[in-house]
Amino acid sequence: MSVARFSPAGLQPGTPYDHVAVGTGTRHLHISGQVARSAEGEPLAAGDLAGQVAEVLRNTARALTGAGASFEDVLRMTFYVTDWAPERIAPFMDGIARVAEELELPQPLPPASLIGVDYLFEPDVLVELEVTAILD
Repeated sequence: MSVARFSPAGLQPGTPYDHVAVGTGTRHLHISGQVARSAEGEPLAAGDLAGQVAEVLRNTARALTGAGASFEDVLRMTFYVTDWAPERIAPFMDGIARVAEELELPQPLPPASLIGVDYLFEPDVLVELEVTAILD
């Protein structure tokens, strides 16, 4: 495996993600920001943060698979969420839980950041996900 993930002692415990990922490989993958859109570009899960998180992860899985990778190869995930507020963590995490088994998401997740933004490129887009991965 090209990625080892862990959380060293002294860092915040109980997060749904590991704090550190060490990658050893030769192929670096950079997946552009994925949003909740169908293959035809139609919006999915309009107004539903949990639904959009699930669709974003599905689209990210498709992108990874297209490059011969999976979430096991992911070094880092960066989520951008519009109008972020702490009370939105429950629907955000629900979206992850909806597809965790389906997509075989590693538990804990790869190192991740969630960045609140005012606006993404279209008004219906509530969340976008960028991913970096590495392969042998």
